Amino acid sequence: MKYPRQLSAGANNAVIALSDTEVAKLFVDDTRSDIGSEADKMKFANQINDLVVQFVRLDYNEELQAEMLVMERIRPIDYRAYEVERRELWFDVFADELQQLHKAGFVHRDLKRPSDLDGLAFDNILLTENGLRLIDVGISALRHQVGNKIFEKYLEVENGELEQFRMYFLNR
Repeated sequence: MKYPRQLSAGANNAVIALSDTEVAKLFVDDTRSDIGSEADKMKFANQINDLVVQFVRLDYNEELQAEMLVMERIRPIDYRAYEVERRELWFDVFADELQQLHKAGFVHRDLKRPSDLDGLAFDNILLTENGLRLIDVGISALRHQVGNKIFEKYLEVENGELEQFRMYFLNR
């Protein structure tokens, strides 16, 4: 379904613009546990650093009959407009901030899209005026929820995706 002011649509949710500063990820079915879980993971990551899009609030839109996960609005920039040297710096900061999240017990789990889904390979990583940022923490995991063994497996996969992103982003 297409919504007014729609910015994007993933496998399960659409994102709409609410204002110049806020967007909302729409939850239209019985997904209360999903929206709450995603909000909790976003808030957890936001306490560590600014890598993950900032949580604003949970809300409900009567007109759309949709629960909304309201976040800061991020405006992506095309990384190819910048020199490789600048991109290397942005990548290094991104990798450091991602490592901070990992040490705190957060793993994103969706740096690279599965090949069977539409979209760009790394469309959950956006270049902004403030550097690289992560969006869509829906399948992210917290160590204290999944345990060390599963968390370490997720980290292994994510570190491989980080290396793939480095090659993609630096265009080498």
